Amino acid sequence: MALRGLCRDCLTDHEAAGSLRRCPACGSPRLIRHAELNTLSLAHIDCDAFYATIEKRDDPSLQDKPVIVGGGKRGVVSTCCYIARTYGVRSAMPMFKALKACPEAIVVKPEMAKYAKVGREVRQMMRELTPLVEPLSIDEAFLDLSGTELLHHASPALTLARFAKRVESELGITVSVGLSYAKFLAKVASDLDKPRGFSIIGKAEAVDFLSDKPVGLIPGMGPASVGKLAEAGFRLIGDLREAPVEKLFRLAGKDGPRLKNLANGIDSRKVTPERETKSVSSETTLDIDLSAFEELEPILWRLCEKTSKRLKAAELAGRTVTLKLKTADFHSITRATRLPEPTQLAARLFTAGRDLLKRESNGPRYRLIGIGMSDFSPPGEADHGDLADTETPKLKAMEGALDKLRARFGDDAIGKGLSLRLPPRRASGPAISRKIPEEGDPDG
Repeated sequence: MALRGLCRDCLTDHEAAGSLRRCPACGSPRLIRHAELNTLSLAHIDCDAFYATIEKRDDPSLQDKPVIVGGGKRGVVSTCCYIARTYGVRSAMPMFKALKACPEAIVVKPEMAKYAKVGREVRQMMRELTPLVEPLSIDEAFLDLSGTELLHHASPALTLARFAKRVESELGITVSVGLSYAKFLAKVASDLDKPRGFSIIGKAEAVDFLSDKPVGLIPGMGPASVGKLAEAGFRLIGDLREAPVEKLFRLAGKDGPRLKNLANGIDSRKVTPERETKSVSSETTLDIDLSAFEELEPILWRLCEKTSKRLKAAELAGRTVTLKLKTADFHSITRATRLPEPTQLAARLFTAGRDLLKRESNGPRYRLIGIGMSDFSPPGEADHGDLADTETPKLKAMEGALDKLRARFGDDAIGKGLSLRLPPRRASGPAISRKIPEEGDPDG
């Protein structure tokens, strides 16, 4: 079958591009060739090194330099540019290791408000292509473009190529596109040719393509699961293809059948526009390790205020409070408690988090602290109190008044005395960690 071709620069569609090295219309080498080019419609779009690309866009002097976006020496890498990656720098790497690998790197503190704005602009452009957009994070999403040919007068592949070009010209950042017939394969494809990539995995080649890929490529497969499968002789995805389901079930539980299906290129999941929010949280990495409750308490309060603000903005109320701590040797500790009723209030979140913190402080020294909410309800069901609880309505009224003042004069216009207590200096402001699509980990 002749390979169709599409030029990503001039957007010309060529009938037979199998032997072409450059576009006959404009001379560009950026040709997409694939036998199923005009029949596939499920895509994964991932912004390239999102935070770092925005910083380079806004400061041209950074263009040819290795850039790391993240906290101070005690923080971690949020993301880094592709130049920094050639030195071995990776997202979530401790900053001291990143700077050891790339001493000449320029470290930029993250500006989440700026990144969120660009993320919303990209998301709006996606929704102009199709209503079937499933955000995964601030900088990536699945799209289903089936049935959009008449609307855009183009195949999904051409529509996506136009989109990538528009994002680059209007927003000054780049994206990589993966096109396939299944979500798993579309996401894999988007990673194949970064940055500014456009890769396709069709039905005819899927099984052969996956055969020699490591099992860890499958979504949700962490190091422990990969190690367990490797011990049983399943190191490559191809090893799973003919494996008895019963054996995979013993090794991976209910994930066993899913692994076998994915190894055979079967993934029936649909693109679902609405994704359920699972948690809202805030965390910060400290300049020095702390263990005393009195030192950690004011930091916890500020994190509770930020989490409360996020809950109110998302119109959510949570019932389960989770405290997160990370020790000096990077061991994570999580403790949770369930409230009598849902809340959005910083004071109620702090009271619960404070009790959890008391049990864990004055022992190990911690380098990170975070607080989060989950188990959500509509805000109308929150913070009513009862006849025996006269404080909750008062807290609700007080925080409502404070929120109005801050909305008018800024977050620092007024604060609780506890927040003015000066703990040791932080390496970075509270890094918001939310499993809401507006905030994600841009590792593209």
